[in-house]
Amino acid sequence: MALNYRHVAVTGPPGVGKTTLIQKIVSKLQAAGVTCEGFYTQELRQGSKRVGFDVVTLSGKTGVLARVKAESGNRREHRVGQYVVDLPAFESLALPLLRTQSSSPHILVLDEIGKMEMFSQGFVSGVHQAMLQPHVTLLTTIPVARGKPIPLVEEIRNCSDILLVNLTRENRDDCELHDKILIALTTSLQK
Repeated sequence: MALNYRHVAVTGPPGVGKTTLIQKIVSKLQAAGVTCEGFYTQELRQGSKRVGFDVVTLSGKTGVLARVKAESGNRREHRVGQYVVDLPAFESLALPLLRTQSSSPHILVLDEIGKMEMFSQGFVSGVHQAMLQPHVTLLTTIPVARGKPIPLVEEIRNCSDILLVNLTRENRDDCELHDKILIALTTSLQK
């Protein structure tokens, strides 16, 4: 039952609409006067080709998360497939959101917690700390389980106080699912 959860994590295959769902939920929460902080990721395209990802904060700041780059042989680069993660740019936007000093109840939106974000130990630590704060309710997206497990993602997936939503093309526009997520989040804020 949605009333027993502190946090919500949305999972599903790439392109299923996780970020779109998060944006819809945040819009409804903000319209109801709920404080939401955090970020979402946005694909960067040149024509039909995806060339990277940006981080966009809910306050409107935008920065680079990753870009497609040719192999350079630089061992200090943080790569996920063809993408090179811009760790300083990501951390400059994401880490301050995790260190918020607000003691009033709010939703912390982290879209997403995945391989690229795991290069930042400050981010991993910040997520752990945020999940323990009684005034923070986490709304996040995580990748589907496949390949080598990502420890923080698996921790979130298996946490008993997280409502795990498996998003599919069939249920992504389901009003009952949206309501279940909204109820879980708003109820958590009232605890």
